[in-house]
Amino acid sequence: MSGLVAVDGDGDGRVGEFWRGLGLPGLIDVHTHFMPERVMAKVWAYFDAAGPLVGRHWPIAYRFEEDERLAVLRGFGVRAFTSMIYPHKPGMARWLNGWAADFAARTPDCLRTATFFPEDGVAAYVAEELAGGARVFKAHVQVGGYDPTDPVLDPVWGVLAEAGVPVVAHCGSGPVPGKHTGPEPIARVLARHPRLRLVVAHMGMPEYVDFLELAARYPRVCLDTTMALTDFVEQAAPFPRAERGRLLDVGDRVLFGSDFPNIPYGYAHALEVLARLELGEEWLRAVCYGNGARLFGVG
Repeated sequence: MSGLVAVDGDGDGRVGEFWRGLGLPGLIDVHTHFMPERVMAKVWAYFDAAGPLVGRHWPIAYRFEEDERLAVLRGFGVRAFTSMIYPHKPGMARWLNGWAADFAARTPDCLRTATFFPEDGVAAYVAEELAGGARVFKAHVQVGGYDPTDPVLDPVWGVLAEAGVPVVAHCGSGPVPGKHTGPEPIARVLARHPRLRLVVAHMGMPEYVDFLELAARYPRVCLDTTMALTDFVEQAAPFPRAERGRLLDVGDRVLFGSDFPNIPYGYAHALEVLARLELGEEWLRAVCYGNGARLFGVG
């Protein structure tokens, strides 16, 4: 498998054509990354080095300063987006949450995002974030290297389930498996907290079928499309063609996500691969705007 991929920045103009052609007012992207600049620089350096959790050459298509990244995203017609932050060690989450709260306060189209880590005080600071207006949480099981069934997290999952605030969780084993990735650990969380509004990042790649089954079993489980079905991912973790129709069965719970800016191809490609499924314009309208608008109360 070649590690090279073309970055089609020249195709950015097709983004607006895509959503206008569907009669949408724009896009809602539930999986974008805005972080403190020094954290983002370290993330980019990790991708540049094809670190162990990445495992392959991964050029960053939108390596710009924060203001320019925001301008690009808004230029695409993205009406609401997130600042997916995630800690990899104790003591980091509270600081990231403070930054994300400030970022959302000065960036009205960003859904205030928060995160957590299994550590002393986690239930208290998650409750503080909920009280402060956090609208979505990020859980990165792969990078964090933690077991989502850790007892210290049980009250966190419980309060999030009660609040109905979505949690975007990278719990699948792509691009490289972690000690606690895969469907089994998060399935145990859902068994204890069946009302948890879990958004499975990357549609659970590569365990797509297992996560589709979790979505069928739990009516509050959603899937985000982040990087799934793209040519870059299909090389290593193809979505089973025979299962594509099941995306219609959970069509009201599939959400568009891009991983912007940390993607190795143009933004338009992430949308065009959804159209390539041939699941219909009604499905595309729901995935690219309607489902996210309903979930987050975006007008």
